[in-house]
Amino acid sequence: MATIKEIKEQLAGIDSLDDAVFRALMLDQRSGVQRVVRQRQKQIQAEKSEDERLESMLIHEKLLHEQGCQLIAGIDEVGRGPLAGPVVAAAVILPPNCKIRGLNDSKKIPKSKHEIIYNDIVKNAVAIGIGSKSNDIIDQINIYEATKLAMLEALEKLSVRPQHLLIDAMTLASDIPQTSLIKGDAKSLSIAAASIVAKITRDRMMAAYDQEYPGYGFAQNVGYGTKEHLKGLQERGATAIHRQSFEPIKSMIS
Repeated sequence: MATIKEIKEQLAGIDSLDDAVFRALMLDQRSGVQRVVRQRQKQIQAEKSEDERLESMLIHEKLLHEQGCQLIAGIDEVGRGPLAGPVVAAAVILPPNCKIRGLNDSKKIPKSKHEIIYNDIVKNAVAIGIGSKSNDIIDQINIYEATKLAMLEALEKLSVRPQHLLIDAMTLASDIPQTSLIKGDAKSLSIAAASIVAKITRDRMMAAYDQEYPGYGFAQNVGYGTKEHLKGLQERGATAIHRQSFEPIKSMIS
């Protein structure tokens, strides 16, 4: 009779809930066997659900592939709302049918998994471009226009020219055909990849600024107006990376 360890190793090689091995093992009355069977069934179901979710997020990419577009760039930004720091955009081209497990709208991914998924994106991507616009540019032309410039910069920094752009809720001044998707980071895997790359890039920038400008909590709040950040503004005033066109900084310096 096989040991539970041997059965567990056997189950690890099974990826279908319809496999006859499951039916055979259901006859084994040992509680340990039933436990590992249930565990593997749950794992397979979770893997199937994840594959279906990722497949649904490739709908726009697959339609474009059918039209002959192989190089599709997802574009997204991070940092439109903070009181300090730049707005950062990323453009990411993934290979056709590339599925990165766990990739989703960055706001739906546990922070503990951001770096892991970011590394998977970097490892699999055909090309990645990053653009950023400083708080000074944001103050000069407004956050919306600065965001578009950051996206265009990210596009320009791609090592290959994409055939189509999938953009999160923006239209860019580019001659490359493009599709704007509302809440695109939840609908397109390419845009979701760009969202994660932009977020990790900006988070690292703000962690570096935290060393340069201590007392505002930039490493934790990445420039958003948290209690610690607002307290730092009251006690220390605005720094060189604060957005002077944003409240409460605007009122503080007027």
